[in-house]
Amino acid sequence: MGNQKNIRRKIKTALISVSDKSELIKILPTLRKFKVEIVSSGGTFKHIKKNKFKCSELKDFTGFKEILDGRVKTLHPKIHSGILFKRDNKKHLNQVKKQNYKSIDLVIVNFYPFEKTVLNTENENKIIENIDIGGPALVRSAAKNFKDVVVITSNYQLDKLVHEMDAYKGSTSLKFRKELSQEAFNETAYYDSNVSKYFNKIMDNRYPNKITFNGTLISKLRYGENPHQSGALYSREHFTELEKLNGKELSYNNYNDIYFGLDIINSLPRGIGTTIIKHANPSGVSINKNQFLSFKQAFNCDPISAFGGVIICNYKIKLETAKEINNKFFEVVVAKDFDDKALSILKRKKNLRIIKNNQKPDSNQLIMNTLSRNFILQSSDNKNFNRKMFKVVSKKKPNKKTFNDLIFAFNICRFVKSNAIVLTNNNSTVGIGSGQPSRLDSCEIAVNKMKKFNHNVENLVAASDAFFPFVDGIESLVQSGVKAIIQPYGSIRDKDIIKFADSTNTILVFSRTRHFRH
Repeated sequence: MGNQKNIRRKIKTALISVSDKSELIKILPTLRKFKVEIVSSGGTFKHIKKNKFKCSELKDFTGFKEILDGRVKTLHPKIHSGILFKRDNKKHLNQVKKQNYKSIDLVIVNFYPFEKTVLNTENENKIIENIDIGGPALVRSAAKNFKDVVVITSNYQLDKLVHEMDAYKGSTSLKFRKELSQEAFNETAYYDSNVSKYFNKIMDNRYPNKITFNGTLISKLRYGENPHQSGALYSREHFTELEKLNGKELSYNNYNDIYFGLDIINSLPRGIGTTIIKHANPSGVSINKNQFLSFKQAFNCDPISAFGGVIICNYKIKLETAKEINNKFFEVVVAKDFDDKALSILKRKKNLRIIKNNQKPDSNQLIMNTLSRNFILQSSDNKNFNRKMFKVVSKKKPNKKTFNDLIFAFNICRFVKSNAIVLTNNNSTVGIGSGQPSRLDSCEIAVNKMKKFNHNVENLVAASDAFFPFVDGIESLVQSGVKAIIQPYGSIRDKDIIKFADSTNTILVFSRTRHFRH
C-alpha cells in the first residue's frame, strides 16, 4: 500500500444529502472553485440554491422522482453505480458507460437525527420515520469504494476536505479517503446500534442474542490506570455529565473514582450527602442537613485515607464548607453546584479539579464488567431500601433512629468492595473494612479504623454485605461496642447468629437481599 499513498482522485461530481445543514457553507465555495457538479434533493437542494450555488436536483440526475414520502429517493442504481464502480476496472467502466452513468466522486451525508428524536419524543411513528435508510446506504457504498470516492459523514470533516482539495488542486489522496472511510463505518455502526438499542428497549429485551455498545469520544487521557497504559473516556451520550470548572485534566483514576462515588451519592437523600472516595472505595460517607457537618463527618471517618481523595457531594457547596475543604489536600471536588464565594476559595488551588455534576441518574442502566475478550452484563444494584425489605429477628427491637442508621449502614455497605463491613453512628460512617477474602478480617479492619481515629460512640451499628458464616465475625463486632447489626440471611448458622445476638442483647436485622461488589 506504501506505493499507493499518493494515488489521487479528481472530484468531478458530488452528491450532498444532509439533515444538519448548519456548516455546509464551508465546502460549497471550494466545490465551485474546482468546478465540481453538485447533485442534491429536498431541503439540501433548496439550501444550496438559497446560498446561490449551482446544484442539480436529484430527480433530474436520475430521471426518477422520489416516492413514498421521501422514503425512496437515493436508492437508485444510477446513484450507487456511480459511487461503487472501480475507476481502474475496464469491465466496470464499460458497464457504466453503456448505462450512461456518471461517476460520483464525493458523498456528503449526515443522517436523520434518530438519537435526538428518541430523546425528545415517545411518538413511535416519528421515531420510525427518523430511521435513515438512504443515508447509511450511500455512506456504506462510498466508504467501501474509498480507493476512488471521498465520503464525509460529520461537519468537522468539512474543513479537512477544504484543505485537502486546496492542497491537491481539487483532488484527494488515498490516505485521506481511507481515513474518512474508517470514520464512516464507525458512524454507520454507531447509528445502527442506536436503532438496535431503541428496539431492545421497547421490547424489554435486556439481553439480546447479539448486542452492540456505542460511545462518543469525550477525551483521550494522558494515560490509563498506570503511566504505561493508554486510556480514553467515552460517553453513551454526546457529552459527559461532568462540567470542569477548574484544575488539571481528569485522569483515568479520577474518572473511575468520580463515577463510583456518584453511584453512592445518588443513593443518599438529596442535598445532604457527602462521600470521599479513594481507589474506588469510600473512605467516609455522611448525611447531615448541615453540609459543613456532612463533609466533616465523612472526612473524619478516615482522614488518612481521605488524603488525596475525591469529594462528592449532592448539594451546592457554600463558603464555610469550601474553606474547610481547602484546609485539606484533595484531587477532585464534585458537587451539584458552588456558591460564587465558595468557588473563588476553591480556585485558589490551581490544580484542584472542581467539577459541577449535571448527571441525571438512570436506574435502568446495565453494568458491564470486561473479562478478557468477554464481558458480563447485569442490572444495577441501586434500588432504594425501605423497612419492608428487612426483618428484625432478635428479641431486642430497634427504635426508629437505630433502624434508620442500620439502613444507612447497609446502603453504604453495598458500595464497598466485598467482603464489606461498615460501622456507622448517626448516619455517618466511623469504620469501613473492605476487599478482604475473609469477612472476619474486614470486621477487624473496620473496628481498628474506628479505634484509630478515636470514634467513641454509644450507638454503634454495623452492616455486612453478606451473611456471617460463623459467629466469630458478629462476636468481634459486639465485643467492639456494636449495639445493632444488619446482614442478609441465608447461612446454615443463622440460628446460631440469632442466638448469640439475643444472648448479648444485640439488635439483629436480616435483609432479604445480598449485596456483593467485586
